[in-house]
Amino acid sequence: MGTSSIAGAGTDLAPEPAPGPQAGPGPDLHGTAFAQAPIGILVVDGAGLIRDANPHLCELLGYEPGALNGRALSVLGAVAQRACIRRWLRADGTGLDMRIRPSKRRDDLQILVVEAVDPDEVVRAEENRAALTAAGLGEWRYDFADGRVVLSRRAAHLLGYAADDPVTWDRLQAAMDSGEVVRIRAQIRASLRDGAPFAFECRLRRAPDGTTIDVGVRGQAIPAGEGGRPMALVGVVEDVTTHVEARNALRDGEQRLRIATSLAALGIFEWHMLDDQAIWENERMFAIFGRSASDGALGKREFLETVLHPDDRPAFRAAITQALREDSTLAVSGRIRRRSDGAWRTLDFAGRFERDAPDRLPRRLIGVVADVTERRLAEERQTLLIRELHHRVKNTLATVQAIVGSTARTASSIENFYEAFVGRIMSLAHTHSVLTEDTWQTASLRSLLANELKPYAEGSLNGAEERDARIQLSGPPVDMASEVAVPIGMAIHELTTNAAKYGALSTRDGRVAITWALEPGGPAGTLHFTWVESGGPPVAPPKRQGFGSRLLQRVLTAQVRAEVSMDYPPEGFTLTMRAPLPVRNAALNPLA
Repeated sequence: MGTSSIAGAGTDLAPEPAPGPQAGPGPDLHGTAFAQAPIGILVVDGAGLIRDANPHLCELLGYEPGALNGRALSVLGAVAQRACIRRWLRADGTGLDMRIRPSKRRDDLQILVVEAVDPDEVVRAEENRAALTAAGLGEWRYDFADGRVVLSRRAAHLLGYAADDPVTWDRLQAAMDSGEVVRIRAQIRASLRDGAPFAFECRLRRAPDGTTIDVGVRGQAIPAGEGGRPMALVGVVEDVTTHVEARNALRDGEQRLRIATSLAALGIFEWHMLDDQAIWENERMFAIFGRSASDGALGKREFLETVLHPDDRPAFRAAITQALREDSTLAVSGRIRRRSDGAWRTLDFAGRFERDAPDRLPRRLIGVVADVTERRLAEERQTLLIRELHHRVKNTLATVQAIVGSTARTASSIENFYEAFVGRIMSLAHTHSVLTEDTWQTASLRSLLANELKPYAEGSLNGAEERDARIQLSGPPVDMASEVAVPIGMAIHELTTNAAKYGALSTRDGRVAITWALEPGGPAGTLHFTWVESGGPPVAPPKRQGFGSRLLQRVLTAQVRAEVSMDYPPEGFTLTMRAPLPVRNAALNPLA
């Protein structure tokens, strides 16, 4: 196709020639203009085929003159039905940004005027501006001379103003809280003083509906030249409401998480697998491991090799392997040596491995740690107490059975049986009551004695220094564990009952002196206990052994492993006992 085609096709772009010999330049002039035009010109038919392309366009796109004729327009790129900027393909496959102005279609032909544009024009294209307006980003300028704020269409739309609506700084201030205005002024003045750009976020009421939005503002001063005073401020404004809401929601969620983990005393950590680096997210992690922030966090290798108890390492490695293989939650316990004091602490670990994709190796482990040392000790103490209770109930039932049988064999009547049996059972109950009420599960020797002998005392039971007292108690504080307190309590009951029936406490002039001391020997010392009666009826050795004597001889010897000796001089009965005291089990102390 030659230049005549463009001349014929484009007669609607030029005035009709006047009749007569001076009719005008004619078609050749049009062809010359087409061929020599300093811009690209393209003729396209209704089927999307290129009818002609002028030499300038062919040169821009790297084609020989006439090489585009007859080819589909799609080889270059898409064309809209209005002026726009599009990237067309050159002959070598590279792209070139072109401004395209299409004419109205006439006689099934359309002329496209095309020129190359630089990157600045591309980013300032009308389509870009429309997209930026929708994205909430616009330009602004503030002049110090008159306080006038010039807003681009994008900025005006963002703030709710019409494009031609006059805006001043005072008007913008009225849309913000006073505190925001003071903060913004201070920040801009500091930036002007330092000669640096500024950026801030603020909340304002959008005109004209008063909707509250958050905007991000960035700006820079334009210096006036001499004197250094700025002439204006220019910058961009962006609607960041959604961003601020998301950030606030994230911050609130993190705050709730911090409160929850703080109340639950949980440590939070991340372990990055590739470089074996750990991040400890809160102070509780450092407190659990007895480390300071300057000590840093522990990687997997250091944790397993130097901190975790050697006996717990195989189980810990197996739990990690299982969680990785099954993509499940890591849940494992282990003992660690705390750095600050060297104490062993029991920890529960729980976490999940985070993967970029289902079939890829995880990047990191996110989890929590709880120090459960006290809870584990409490569980062990509870188990021990249950075993102790079972043992004590079994022994108590055996003791009651023995009391029933022996009392029945020695009783002369139902009334005598009832009196002896009830007294012994009440003594046993009191001893158990003392043991139950004491937090250490122990009983005071003085308390057991005072409980039995108080009905027979005339005055206080303060000590041996009261020489005229009917009951004299003298000895240091001794707390006995349950395994010896029960049989010794029963023995005290039997001694008191015998003294009240047949011995010193059966007369008004009788006296009972009880002394005790702790001597070396045994796991927790040896109790040296002496019971001496005086002033009562003359004493003689018994002709037969009753239940009380059997309890004193057998129970004390079997259950307490005591050495017991009983003497019957005429002036009064005497008992001496040496009993090794067991060490109190610290696990039974709920206050430990």
